[in-house]
Amino acid sequence: MAELHFFTGTMDSGKSTLALQTNHNHAARGRIGRIFTTRDRAGESILSSRLGLTHEALEVDADFDFWRYVVDSLTQGGRIDYLICDEAQFYTRSQVDQLAKVVDELQIDVFAFGILTDFRTEMFEGSARLVELADRMNVLQVEALCWCGKRATHNARTENGAMVVEGEVIVVGDVDIIDEVPADVAYEVLCRQHHRRRLTAARAKAVSLAPEPLPFG
Repeated sequence: MAELHFFTGTMDSGKSTLALQTNHNHAARGRIGRIFTTRDRAGESILSSRLGLTHEALEVDADFDFWRYVVDSLTQGGRIDYLICDEAQFYTRSQVDQLAKVVDELQIDVFAFGILTDFRTEMFEGSARLVELADRMNVLQVEALCWCGKRATHNARTENGAMVVEGEVIVVGDVDIIDEVPADVAYEVLCRQHHRRRLTAARAKAVSLAPEPLPFG
């Protein structure tokens, strides 16, 4: 029986790498699939991993209809055994419903990959619906780490190096690399404690380098 799988984790936990590996494993067994993504950091119609792996993909915009696409492809004589859906947090509620319908009515496996919560610690629309509908939900075992070494559980957005908790929900950026010049808009994974305190790696470093106050006033 076909199933709707949802693989989730913070940024930098290997979701896109696993999506590419999943596609490779199924294709190696003679199965034929389709790869979808949206707003990938590498550009339109590309599924990319931070390890440097890439694959052509179909771009999903707000009007894309998974059910219509699959039905039309099958009607025209195409074969589809599975779908790989990366950046699924950005999908609409309706699109996730379409994926569930593809699984139930057409018996096609769907493997969706996405982040649960945004930089405000609120659930994305697509991820929330996947949690509600998925046959299997898998939390990735590769743990991203906060700068302090603890397991990272939250995604933080930075603007010019400073953490922000307000703004547009969807702004494309990549994970900041410690000791590099901060990008205009970037993301960093933090543990809950440091996300709550808005203590990014750059800010923690700045604080540690600040001169100690004199012991007298």
